[in-house]
Amino acid sequence: MGMGSSLAAGPRGSGGTRGPVISLLVTDARFLVVFDADSTLIRNEVIELIADEAGRGAEVAAATEAAMRGEVDFATSLRSRVTELAGVPVSAFSRVKARIEPTPGVTELIDAVHAKGGVVGVVSGGFHEILDEVAPALGVDLWRANRLVAVDGVLTGEVDGPIVDAAAKREWLTRWADEHGVPLSRTIAVGDGANDLLMLEAAGLGLAFNAKPAVRAAAPLVIGPVDLSQVIPLLP
Repeated sequence: MGMGSSLAAGPRGSGGTRGPVISLLVTDARFLVVFDADSTLIRNEVIELIADEAGRGAEVAAATEAAMRGEVDFATSLRSRVTELAGVPVSAFSRVKARIEPTPGVTELIDAVHAKGGVVGVVSGGFHEILDEVAPALGVDLWRANRLVAVDGVLTGEVDGPIVDAAAKREWLTRWADEHGVPLSRTIAVGDGANDLLMLEAAGLGLAFNAKPAVRAAAPLVIGPVDLSQVIPLLP
């Protein structure tokens, strides 16, 4: 990408730090594109892959689907689902990462954003433990997610700090836009779940991608094919 990166400590919250924020050195950009991660940047729901390691994938998948449809509070649901991960060794993350499937068209879209002078961000209700490897591999410039608590190499079933929920996603979109000199009118947000709606509303252009019915109904624009390259013509 030809740009440096820095590692900054995240703000403190209940339960300790929320983990690092990976970002470009602060510099102006022509525009900003921010993605959700699970079922948007990648085809998987990472929490379900981790739950598979505990033999609880089906139960967690059902709860995740309800949260993404907006039927339950996201933060409450996530904390409940994370309790199902208790006992999973952190060594299992390597198997989880091996199962990650990037969404078709994602690298083409990210390359196009960079070619046009834009910056790519990801803000996720998922986990840094996976995103810290997946995001840079796809060419993402900055990202934010939750962090899981582990003791002696084993997950405790807790999230470290405040949850990255709908309000937090909107906050990171606006913060990154400000840090990179991008007016909100030149931001694009892409997501699939109910917890993406505030981010989609705040952006200059909100795109429902691979989205749940409630999100498709509320978003300004819906991308039908599960192919992120379809977003390229919409770039400023």
